[in-house]
Amino acid sequence: MAMGSRSDRQQEALFVPSKDLARSPGHPFYERVNALLAEEGFDSFVEARCARFYAEKMGRPSTRPGVYFRLLMVGYFEGISSEREIAWRCADSRSLSSFLGYGPTESTPNHSTLSRTRRLIDLETHREVFGWVLETLGRRGLLKGRSIAIDATTLEANAALRSVMRKDDGRTYDGFLDDLAKASGVETPTREDRAKVDKKRKKKGSNDDWQHPGDPDARITKMKDGSTHLAHKVEHATDLDTTAIVAVTVQAADLGDTNTVQQTLTEASDHVQEALPDAEGGDVHPKVTHLIIQS
Repeated sequence: MAMGSRSDRQQEALFVPSKDLARSPGHPFYERVNALLAEEGFDSFVEARCARFYAEKMGRPSTRPGVYFRLLMVGYFEGISSEREIAWRCADSRSLSSFLGYGPTESTPNHSTLSRTRRLIDLETHREVFGWVLETLGRRGLLKGRSIAIDATTLEANAALRSVMRKDDGRTYDGFLDDLAKASGVETPTREDRAKVDKKRKKKGSNDDWQHPGDPDARITKMKDGSTHLAHKVEHATDLDTTAIVAVTVQAADLGDTNTVQQTLTEASDHVQEALPDAEGGDVHPKVTHLIIQS
């Protein structure tokens, strides 16, 4: 057999019959997930819940709700947090395109479509879909509820630290430093003057004094790499027997785990009791019997 080279490749044909297009052999995991979703009526459920967010007769059809939520599933299964990367991954993978329901001649949604749809559908509807998934896991024996692990992670907020404002009078950070520099005798403060004043200050990033006007829930905090940013703390509660996520809460980033874990544990317990079938021999739901906190 002769060795081929890159220069041997011929120019692609202008028209290719659809029967000649390369097709994915499929991915067993995603095929099984799609089969389960079809058996449980997932698409009908999310379309009914999301109908109120779309115009009845206006414009061309948008991305189907079932596709949108499958995109979020891909992000979870593949460990991808970026909407842009989720869109790229699905466009690059034939098996994932098939999981979303797209044929070899169709383009998968881009990241802007994913972002717009996320903003279109409200939080309560996302919670309903999350609850539906948990109930399905419970019926399928993929949720035990015996041991729950809670893990927290700090995520940088989409807000610039230099854009914070004083809570008492609404001054910007630079305006606040200008006033301090003028009070020290500098008539027209420059950037260097502001930097000198700022360097001498103690407790310069207090959340008691500052907040971001566009994201008041974000907190000034130190990240794992030692840098300081506006951030949120996300806590995940996971069923240790099956690794299913049973609760997600967003907390203030400047609060310790001992101050926030109770809310996450309470939500996890409520979700598990709602999702699991009644215990055998009675009408009492199983309880979360053990807690392991991982930090």
